[in-house]
Formats: sequence, structure tokens, C-alpha cells
Amino acid sequence: MSESREYYSRKEEHGDVYISEEVLEMIAGAAALDVEGVSGLAGGTVGEQILGRKKLSKGITILWESDNITIDVAIQIKYGSIILDVAKKVQEAIITNVEATSGMHVAAVNVRVGGVLFDKPEE
Repeated sequence: MSESREYYSRKEEHGDVYISEEVLEMIAGAAALDVEGVSGLAGGTVGEQILGRKKLSKGITILWESDNITIDVAIQIKYGSIILDVAKKVQEAIITNVEATSGMHVAAVNVRVGGVLFDKPEE
């Protein structure tokens, strides 16, 4: 059964380590934005969209299940990019970065393409 937590705790030799859910979301967001073909993250609150605020955790949800996590990410892609190729690269980048920085196992990364960015025509 899935359980939502604010912090993930892990027992280590010299004490406990607590990792904020928001930290994992930010790591995943930064990894997704580094992928060629991704123009931005989709989603976020209405207030963020209206005010134009950019957050690395926008459009990212972490689902905890025992020692595994599933990450849902919503992205916008650049027009002309091959959606499946970009989505696979986003999955690989998020898994690599989150596992390397947190030591946690990423069970799955679900990618939702929420928009396409078209180049502005030159005037």
C-alpha cells in the first residue's frame, strides 16, 4: 500500500538520515530539465502558473512504498522532438540522479507529456 510521507528516513551506522520529499522532487526536476528535447516541467499550482514562478519540483510527485519510490513527472517538450525517445531519456536521467544522490531505489518513473513548445517565428 502506498504511503505519502514528508521525509524518508533511513537508519545508518552513525544515526538516522532524513531526506525531504521536496529534495527528491527537485533532483528529479533538475534531471528532467537536463534532457535534450525537454523545454520545461508541466503542472504546478495555479498561483505558480499565474505568477510565472519556476520550481524544480513543479509537476513531480513522489510515491513511497516501503524502500522503493515511484516518481511521476509531467514535462513539456520542444516541437520536433521524438516523444518516446525524450520520455525514455527522462526516465533514465531521473533514475540515475535520484539513486546516485539519495541511495534509494527508484522502482518506476512515469512520464506525462503535458505540452509542446513551438519555436517563435523570426520577424
